[in-house]
Amino acid sequence: MSDLYPKVAQFKSVAAFRDRLSELSLSLPVDDAVLTAADDSPMARRLNIGGVEVGNRWCIHPMEGWDANRDGSPSELTLRRWRNFGLSGAKLIWGGEAAAVVPEGRANPNQTLATPGNRDGLKALLDELTIAHAERFGSTDDLLVGLQLTHSGRFCRPNSKQLEPRIAYHHPLLDEKFGIDPEDQATVLTDAELYNLIDAYVVGAQTAQEAGFRFVDIKSCHGYLMHEFLSARPRAGEFGGDFEARTRLLTTIITRVRDACPDLMICVRLSVFDSLPYKTSRGIGEPMDASGLLPYQLGFGTREDDPLEYDLTEPFELIARLQHLGVAALNVSCGSPYYNPHIQRPAIFPPSDGYQPPEDPLVGVVRQLDAARKCKDAFPEMPMVGSGYSYLQDFLPHVAQAVVREGWIDSVGLGRMVLSYPELPADTLGEGTMARRKVCRTFSDCTTAPRNGIVSGCFPLDPFYKEMDEAATLREWKQSLKEY
Repeated sequence: MSDLYPKVAQFKSVAAFRDRLSELSLSLPVDDAVLTAADDSPMARRLNIGGVEVGNRWCIHPMEGWDANRDGSPSELTLRRWRNFGLSGAKLIWGGEAAAVVPEGRANPNQTLATPGNRDGLKALLDELTIAHAERFGSTDDLLVGLQLTHSGRFCRPNSKQLEPRIAYHHPLLDEKFGIDPEDQATVLTDAELYNLIDAYVVGAQTAQEAGFRFVDIKSCHGYLMHEFLSARPRAGEFGGDFEARTRLLTTIITRVRDACPDLMICVRLSVFDSLPYKTSRGIGEPMDASGLLPYQLGFGTREDDPLEYDLTEPFELIARLQHLGVAALNVSCGSPYYNPHIQRPAIFPPSDGYQPPEDPLVGVVRQLDAARKCKDAFPEMPMVGSGYSYLQDFLPHVAQAVVREGWIDSVGLGRMVLSYPELPADTLGEGTMARRKVCRTFSDCTTAPRNGIVSGCFPLDPFYKEMDEAATLREWKQSLKEY
């Protein structure tokens, strides 16, 4: 069913791509040509973040590979990915990897850990990246690298593929979707446990600083724990209910880290809006029925009367608070790859636990870019990184330099695209061209693989992953889904 909408790869010119945007009544700036650094590309301009002059406007998002060792230290696959980050030419590495602050908060048994016992492992990752960058580009003076700190909350899988959720509150739709007993209070983190978790975040930040990272990202997106707390209206106690209480966990962590590590920058990757969870299906995606839950009180950045639409009132209030707390930069994202992936990472080919896209993925791209533009307009002094660009494929750099020039966003982040084509920033800034054979086509194998216990990587386009035994296993799995 991937022929529901025309594929971006079918558009052979910028004009054809613009025509498709026009057909969809989408407004998006698109440059005719990709400019090099020598041509004064907007993407080559420096960006000041916390007093650091970052060398260009390309950013690499955290790209968890489900491939660390069980003790949280990096494997050769983890090191290879970070080496590629260094070779990419991007001067802002946003968090690099989602590192869990406690072992039980891992999203999988092979997630990197931000714990004191893994300080040397974190340093090895940073060294791999910076050495590769220095060898390729001559200097790391204008390179800014951070570590993302996380707790997976509802999506904890610390021991196997089996969920072991720890949640902020019982969400009736998410409980149903992920098989969580709504009467099981043991899954809900207590306030006492949260205070211990706050301490763990502080220790994680101290460990990252000792390893040499210049900032930490307090991950607050994609349905993970910090993001879930932002919608915890039904929760009693200190960390749920009104806006002040729902944001208390995040703001307390930021304050505590700032006090413990005054020389360490703090950044936040934030899902500024969410949407309803969607049903897992081989057909076109449908939202779960929320008719009995109106006005909808279970989202952050969602309209109470229509939770399929966003409302940035509370996100703006939170961003203002983050700015007041000294957060150095914001990475703007949305939704969750677990329960509404077409919102968070638009794609023509769904992951195995997803559904066929209910809209042309370009609609999802523009929705996300436009929300980020609104955030930037409201907070012009806050450096912001944008997400959701990979589906633009061949036209990604044309849009990236246009939105940066027009002030929609300060820096453009690459996620899935960097798995298939890590050198994209260097190639576009150096030559104004892209290697078309490396461009991510959003096959979603990098998501389907870890959902089924396989390491994450670009199995279709990266020769290294294509030759792995796991590639054959993944193909067999995908074929079985087609036959189902």
